[in-house]
Amino acid sequence: MSIHPQAIVDPSAEIGSDVVIGPWTLVGPDVEIGDGTVVHSHVVINGHTKIGKDNQIYQFASVGEANQDKKYKGEPTRLEIGDRNVIRESCTIHRGTVQDRGVTTIGSDNLLMAYAHVAHDCLVGDNTILANMATLAGHVSLDNYAILGGGTMVHQFCQIGQHSMCAGGSIVLKDVPAYVMAGGQPATAHGLNFEGLKRRGFSKEAQHALRRAYKTIYREGLTLDQALAELTEVASEVQEVAILVESIKSSTRGVVR
Repeated sequence: MSIHPQAIVDPSAEIGSDVVIGPWTLVGPDVEIGDGTVVHSHVVINGHTKIGKDNQIYQFASVGEANQDKKYKGEPTRLEIGDRNVIRESCTIHRGTVQDRGVTTIGSDNLLMAYAHVAHDCLVGDNTILANMATLAGHVSLDNYAILGGGTMVHQFCQIGQHSMCAGGSIVLKDVPAYVMAGGQPATAHGLNFEGLKRRGFSKEAQHALRRAYKTIYREGLTLDQALAELTEVASEVQEVAILVESIKSSTRGVVR
């Protein structure tokens, strides 16, 4: 490992092999950092925080600090981060609360651009992108391959489905189903993220099935219950449609329309 002499690393922190820690960085006593992770200068990593392998954490990021929930009384809650994430300048990621799971979780292969914020008890999957200043309030779920444009603000307890995309500057007050493109203040649905599906190798058959399912949900004037009933058969045959349907059924805040 390579720890700059002007870094402050608590002796009880667990630091893996080939870790690089830059100058003026602070690493607290309950921190674990996995092999190959690079922590640049002026980073603060605190709390019960576990960081996996081969991550890149850039200057002025605050990782694992106490959350901003007024009910928080200093309980030993956690932050867990997977592998190969890129956390850019001035990102803030807070640990969980005992009122929820007690842990904020970020998976692997994510890109958090400058000034992104992940609040307490969020659950972020794999291969997501939070563009500059995207903000997740507490208890938000961001599923695999979801993309949040710059300045997107997501309300507490919202669920953002897999392969979905929110346009820059959106204010998300309801759940965004899988594959859906949303935007606006407040955000509404604007079609499906076909460009993302093409890039990720979705078959033409799956894309056509999703297109028809989207029309059933959003274009035929049906209630959600009626639309989901219409999609029962195709969901049993096409996995991608089943995922779309389930992301709507699991909604607790209602979905963007």
